[in-house]
Amino acid sequence: MIGKKEFFYWLIKGNWPQWFGGILLAFLNIILTIFYKTWGITGDTADWGFRVWSFLGGHPERWTAYFNEVGYKSLYKHPIYNGDTVLNFGLVIGVFLAVTLAGEFRIKKIKSARQVILGLIGGILMGYGARLALGCNVGAMIGGISSQSPHGWIFAVFMIFGSLAGSLIIKKFFIQ
Repeated sequence: MIGKKEFFYWLIKGNWPQWFGGILLAFLNIILTIFYKTWGITGDTADWGFRVWSFLGGHPERWTAYFNEVGYKSLYKHPIYNGDTVLNFGLVIGVFLAVTLAGEFRIKKIKSARQVILGLIGGILMGYGARLALGCNVGAMIGGISSQSPHGWIFAVFMIFGSLAGSLIIKKFFIQ
């Protein structure tokens, strides 16, 4: 019989099986589907970028590429009432708590300026690509597949090939 101490050690520091993560994601997507939502990250970060740029004196409301019917609706409500904001902050807080409770949280020293530049370029390219694809792997793939849309499966296939190609490029040109 497993004791209370061993159980909590396994719960916080142990390796959970992959099938459990799959079942948990399926359960969370069922809850979102009940409330007529899909889980999205990039649309909400675009709204936050819009708000920050406006606060800094920019005028993104003049950008016809951004401002459409969805943009109007999301900007008239306070961000705290936006379900995607709550989900995204919950994701970040949950990951932080899990890593901290497991004793794995560390602030690492930046190795070089090259690492920072590559990280910034990679982040910008990923964000730009996610906006062009109308979602990241969470919204476009998981949301698409769970709503039985073919675009989710198409996204998954090309994401796999893109990941393989990106890994080969990084391995060949950037890892010494």
